[in-house]
Amino acid sequence: MNFGGIDDEELSGFERARVVVWPVSYEGTVSYGGGTGEGAWAVVDASRNMELYDEETDAEVYRLGLHTTEVTPPAETPEAMMKTLLERARELVGAGKFVCMIGGEHSVSAPVIQAHAEKYENLSVLQIDAHADLRDTYDGTPHSHASIMARVVRDLKLPAVQVGIRSISAEEARSLEQFPTRIFWAKDIAGRTDWWEEAVSHLTENVYLTIDIDGLDPSLVAQTGTPEPGGLGWYEVLGLIRTLARGRRVVGMDLTEYSYVEGFSASAFLCAKLIYKSLSYIFESETERVRGGRASGAGA
Repeated sequence: MNFGGIDDEELSGFERARVVVWPVSYEGTVSYGGGTGEGAWAVVDASRNMELYDEETDAEVYRLGLHTTEVTPPAETPEAMMKTLLERARELVGAGKFVCMIGGEHSVSAPVIQAHAEKYENLSVLQIDAHADLRDTYDGTPHSHASIMARVVRDLKLPAVQVGIRSISAEEARSLEQFPTRIFWAKDIAGRTDWWEEAVSHLTENVYLTIDIDGLDPSLVAQTGTPEPGGLGWYEVLGLIRTLARGRRVVGMDLTEYSYVEGFSASAFLCAKLIYKSLSYIFESETERVRGGRASGAGA
């Protein structure tokens, strides 16, 4: 079952693939709703119903080669899971692939970001999320979904831009000035488009994109582990990612926190579409135009 339903071995095999889609099954530290452990494979399944032509970039990014790995199963403890993910991420990044990991809860992003930081100098992280995720520990572990960005900015010391935040603890709020992070609060940016360039301007040359799907409004994605009202809209998120891709070098990405609920496939399809749109933006300069000429909006 390949992402996008690609059945051409030449375009879906590992060796030729420019992009590797990596499903991860894990919800070991969830604190509210469940289902993220089955989320990744549900997104891959939904992706098989997408059109693979993107009208905005006038391209078919999958033709660069898009391989889907086997799902990484959960480990018994958070520590064991993070070790497994770090080793696998190092393998994929070391093979020269653009890694697109699908979670799983958001904690799984930390070791993947670490593997990218080991390879790419001058790396920063763009986080789309409802939550700051800056607690040093939560429920007794530093490997919690509520601590992912603490691992990034505290332990890895990577600068970050956090977008769509609308849920933060007093502990996190008191520590904000200690970390190299810039927050774009949802209350200040929802419904607007004039902040995209500023957000990207605070990022370094190389960027890792991490998308917690609860960054979008729950009217779009209700099936997520910790939903928060007042989130970002579809075109706001696309505009940000398009601006990022045209202004910086995106070296890896993930999408997490989709919770599988039987009978509710629209959210899984949205996640799949968001991944594919992001890849279309990131590789816009490398893909051939289908109708010819410049891609819609190219160079804007």
